[in-house]
Amino acid sequence: MQLASAKQLPRIGKLLEQHHYLGNLRPVGERLYYIASDAASEWLGILVFSAAANHLKHRECWIGWSNEQRRRRLSLLTNNSRFLLLPGCSVPNLGSRILRLTLDRLSTDWQAQYGHPILARGGFMVPMHAQKAKGGSP
Repeated sequence: MQLASAKQLPRIGKLLEQHHYLGNLRPVGERLYYIASDAASEWLGILVFSAAANHLKHRECWIGWSNEQRRRRLSLLTNNSRFLLLPGCSVPNLGSRILRLTLDRLSTDWQAQYGHPILARGGFMVPMHAQKAKGGSP
């Protein structure tokens, strides 16, 4: 796993547009892009983490924080905005391994980039048929 450089962002955008069922994204605020590659430096997957959404009713209820607490602590959360396993990759448990390796370093990388850690990560689950509609990986 490696953090993507600014030079790699155009390629990431193109791959997301071509292969992710939601296409590319334009995250607002803080964000980190990760690239999973094999020993030969061939790209296997892409993960994008971005600033948490300002208001999510169910998240706020689950966490149980007030509006003031949300305002102060929202920067400690991030969303897994994109997770793409590139077509042609046939490695058992690749998605789980990539996610684990990324999460192991996410807070440290976020601290280095933005000056504060990440304490929780969120994401949205989408039905499999929506992912397959664009030929994306589940």
